[in-house]
Amino acid sequence: EPTVRTELMEQIPPIAIFLQESRPKFPTAFFEYLMPIVVRYLTDVNNQVRKAGQEALLILLEQDLVAQSDIENKVCPILLDLSAPDSDDEYKVEAVNIICKMASMLSRTTVEHMLLPRFCELCSDGKLFQVRKICAANFGDICNAVGQEATERLLIPKFFELCSDSVWGMRKACAECFMAVSYTTSPEVRRSKLSPLFISLISDTCRWVRQAAFQSLGPFISTFANPSSAGLYVREDGTLSIRPSPQDVASCQASNNINFISSSTNVA
Repeated sequence: EPTVRTELMEQIPPIAIFLQESRPKFPTAFFEYLMPIVVRYLTDVNNQVRKAGQEALLILLEQDLVAQSDIENKVCPILLDLSAPDSDDEYKVEAVNIICKMASMLSRTTVEHMLLPRFCELCSDGKLFQVRKICAANFGDICNAVGQEATERLLIPKFFELCSDSVWGMRKACAECFMAVSYTTSPEVRRSKLSPLFISLISDTCRWVRQAAFQSLGPFISTFANPSSAGLYVREDGTLSIRPSPQDVASCQASNNINFISSSTNVA
């Protein structure tokens, strides 16, 4: 019954955590028994079971419970098969979604060598706009996962394609992640390539694309600032934040000390 398999998948992460904590007693139980089940359920015929398997896999990766060998030899090959050009549409959409989500949890080498080539192919998928939209929505995360060199060499050309896609939702998704993409590139690429590209989005024929671009204008401009002097940086979740300068921290501490001394004097 699919409901039984789904329930089983929901129990895998807590069992895996228990086995990890009790590893001296069960040194190979997770790798021999549980991990093969998770991998197998990624291709289950029932979509609810597959969804539960995907969620379990992401939790296991987030908790750093999956060995690097299993990631490279078991998980990645399955995802590459599911996202292949001749794969079933539903499986392909699910596969690209989980590839994008797990990219930030894997090593840069694994992502660049095993998943990046397929991601670039999926960005140009002419059959399913849903696949391209997932790629566009997660483009910044993939850039962050592989770093500047791979971003400029392989991803920026694909980003240009998505920014000129015939589907306006694709262009809107690109506008929303523009800051994250820009943050990964060099100042020269930012100035010579991304700036003209952003102007095209902010002048788009679709008002939803223009609105998204205007909302990203400030964050995009912030990527031109010197982080050491401006204090701007991007958090792990992709949002822009401000790091207080040492002078501000010192000033705040001095103010707190004065307030503390004043309070102590009043009490006395």
